[in-house]
Amino acid sequence: MIRFFRPPAVVLLTILAAGCGSQRSQVPPASAEADQFLFDRGNEQFKQKKWLQAREYFRQIVDNYPQSPYRPDAKLAVGDSYIGEHTTESLVLAVNEFREFLTFYPTSPRADYAQYRLAWALAEQMLAAERDQTNTREAVKEAQVFLDRYPNSPILPEARALYRKAKDRLSEASYRVGLFYFRSRWYAGAVDRFREVLRTDPEYTGRDAVYFHLAESLLKLNTEASKAEALPYFERLLKEFERSSYLQDARRRVEELKGASGAQR
Repeated sequence: MIRFFRPPAVVLLTILAAGCGSQRSQVPPASAEADQFLFDRGNEQFKQKKWLQAREYFRQIVDNYPQSPYRPDAKLAVGDSYIGEHTTESLVLAVNEFREFLTFYPTSPRADYAQYRLAWALAEQMLAAERDQTNTREAVKEAQVFLDRYPNSPILPEARALYRKAKDRLSEASYRVGLFYFRSRWYAGAVDRFREVLRTDPEYTGRDAVYFHLAESLLKLNTEASKAEALPYFERLLKEFERSSYLQDARRRVEELKGASGAQR
């Protein structure tokens, strides 16, 4: 019998429901469908965004009704109620709930939803690109798990968008390191970092900036080989992006490089 690691629940007849402490809704005495009663009441509170009250109902099902058909959905609802609160602490707790669900219900019809919400809760904890990217890497990993395991899921488009959002943040963080090297005039280090961004994330939505600064870094190295290598990156920028703040400068560079090449002939 599956049991989640929770402290012992109070006796069912003393369950507290939504609303203030003076208004208590209890399971009807001798009810044969107490789990359904709890689930319905939990949903009522959830729709009103009364996250704590809703969670109390759902938690009772999880803790006290191991054979209930409502238990998997109640477990997911507990996680969603934490997401609803949307605090740093509640998002961490949401991650734990969805991980537990996937551990105990790996073949559930709603496992794809749990995996998506797990990745989503991690993505909501991502920090700015210049800060620690631990949660970003975790979000990318869990979103990738979804894409690998549930290619036919109806929520696949949402998962793809989530993956792109997290992957972009990770790539932006790496790009900013390269930009720091570029501005510090360590062009060899900048080239290596920009190349890494393109290698690990060729679909990075901000790659126009990577193309431009990689090409500029190669020009700054000021060798014949590096100058020749720079031109294709400027051209890729022009080909792949109809809108970019780097287009005008890239066109000028292409003209300069092709003009210089023609003059040498």
